[in-house]
Amino acid sequence: MNAPVVTRFAPSPTGFLHIGGARTALFNWLYARGRGGKFLLRIEDTDRARSTPEATAAILQGMSWLGLDHDGEIVSQFENAPRHAEVAQELLAAGKAYKCFASQEEIAAFREAAKAEGRSTLYRSPWRDADPASHPDAPYVIRIKAPLESTTVIRDQVQGDVTIRNDQLDDMILLRSDGTPVYMLAVVVDDHDMGVTHVVRGDDHLNNAARQMMIYEAMGWDVPVWAHIPLIHGADGKKLSKRHGALGAQDYQVMGYPAAGMRNYLARLGWSHGDDEFFTDAQAQEWFDLDGIRKSPAQFDLKKLENLCGQHIAQADDAALRREIEAYLEAAGEPALTEGQAEALERAMYCLKDRAKKFPELLEKATFVLADRPITPDEKAAKNLDTVSRGILSELTPQLQNASWNKETLEEVLNGFAAAHDTKFGKLAGPLRAALAGRAVTPSVFDMMLVLGRDETLARLTDAAA
Repeated sequence: MNAPVVTRFAPSPTGFLHIGGARTALFNWLYARGRGGKFLLRIEDTDRARSTPEATAAILQGMSWLGLDHDGEIVSQFENAPRHAEVAQELLAAGKAYKCFASQEEIAAFREAAKAEGRSTLYRSPWRDADPASHPDAPYVIRIKAPLESTTVIRDQVQGDVTIRNDQLDDMILLRSDGTPVYMLAVVVDDHDMGVTHVVRGDDHLNNAARQMMIYEAMGWDVPVWAHIPLIHGADGKKLSKRHGALGAQDYQVMGYPAAGMRNYLARLGWSHGDDEFFTDAQAQEWFDLDGIRKSPAQFDLKKLENLCGQHIAQADDAALRREIEAYLEAAGEPALTEGQAEALERAMYCLKDRAKKFPELLEKATFVLADRPITPDEKAAKNLDTVSRGILSELTPQLQNASWNKETLEEVLNGFAAAHDTKFGKLAGPLRAALAGRAVTPSVFDMMLVLGRDETLARLTDAAA
């Protein structure tokens, strides 16, 4: 195909953005973005009983969090119903489809008899080649005329060539008796009208491809490139479901995973580029190709996700990380940071990012810069503020008042103070952490002092010594 690449993501708005759907969207996004193509979004809202505006909003929010921007307007499949019906009528007029007047009872009776006699239950309508003059004045469906001989070959970029005998394909219904189009017709018409060149979707749709190809070929339309990707399984090897925990993309935002880490991890679920585990969006767009997708199901591994997320947090731009943390707090229903807190957080980011795998961990390390005086130590930190330790802090504070406020000088003062008391700096660290952060586990004492500044540091030490 020489045409510009056009991919699409087409979720049904019946719930949240499932993690499997998020990966499908990501694969389509990467493939299009890496080739200067278009990534389109279609909401398959033909199931009016189950489709809800809330579910559509949840899908859009999940995609927004993941940074999967789409081109053009969002397409509503339901709104295209007249166009779908028009195509069915075209096929009928061209003799490639027909009116079938068989009732549900007749079809059920046929299948029961066929099953009892050990015959194929594939329904062959007696109306396929009936003379229109014999048509009754009764409700009918429009069925496509499936090929009766030879085979249909699905040339799939992931699964390879998949051959299906045409005598296994039924005359699929295109329009129901009430005139509404079926999903299989709607998908094909929408993909054609949207100019979709590559259909990248779950391999649970593989069998649908053969039936959809009947419509493409009957209309004389180009068949898109197929790529049916394996599903995602849990660590137990079973299809990912509620028993494995969080399923929705937004659940991971609420838990505090960075979007870049989630994109990286989802890209690695079923696709690989050599031995590369950690990569940027730019690298993913450059490297991603359909031939790197494996046939076998991928296993969702939370530890691998957390490991990648930790690497992305460590390498993130400080200002961007601050903005994403603020969005995380909003999504999680946590209190927003004040402007002062947000600026202090960004200033401290250099000593917070290492070894934090999720935002709650980073924010826990940031307690020292987010808390206001007086600092209330937690139970573990409070044990480091006994009478002796308070005395040490009281003695130390004056020595810091006139010190140059840089790491080298602070190290020199604190190490010298420890030596004068015939101890090591490690013995001072506990009381200092308790005084500055109210925690026993914190960034380095020197980093906290530098971020807080001279005045705030001395004030906290004075408070703790009292």
